[in-house]
Amino acid sequence: MAVAELWETLKQAILAYTGLSPTAFFTAVAVAAALYHVVSGIFAPPPPPRQRPREEPEAEPLPYALFAGKDASRALAKMSFEPQDLNGDTSGLGPFELDALQDWEYKFMSKYVKVGTIKKAAPAEDGTTSKSPETNEAVTTEAETEKAPEHKPREVSSEEVKEKEATADAVSAES
Repeated sequence: MAVAELWETLKQAILAYTGLSPTAFFTAVAVAAALYHVVSGIFAPPPPPRQRPREEPEAEPLPYALFAGKDASRALAKMSFEPQDLNGDTSGLGPFELDALQDWEYKFMSKYVKVGTIKKAAPAEDGTTSKSPETNEAVTTEAETEKAPEHKPREVSSEEVKEKEATADAVSAES
């Protein structure tokens, strides 16, 4: 079975068994540098299928869909649904907001499965972080893309080995 066919089969199975779209099924929310899989009722039986009448509009997305795929630490701490708060920057938060963030983290830890952590972007050479605010994803810098020099073992001649052995024997004989 080709990968494309397998993906289509998987999407149909997810929809049939959970009643969720594949996007909602694989939704993850990041809180305090930890990723959580936040789909409730995943093991519940699927709801009976129903045909949507043509005049019925599609359902509005849930407010928490705004957090999907982003580090929502600041937004959760401030109890905000504003797009500018959808970043992981917790600097400038007050003690009450930090307590609220910790409460959210405890809630996620007790209710959802932790599936990963977020690697923070390292500061660039000019003192700024190498993070793109438009996509909220780390940007690779030239230093990260350069390969480290390879360390290969050097070839040793048998004469060098004999010299080392003779030196070691002489040291052990003196002791």
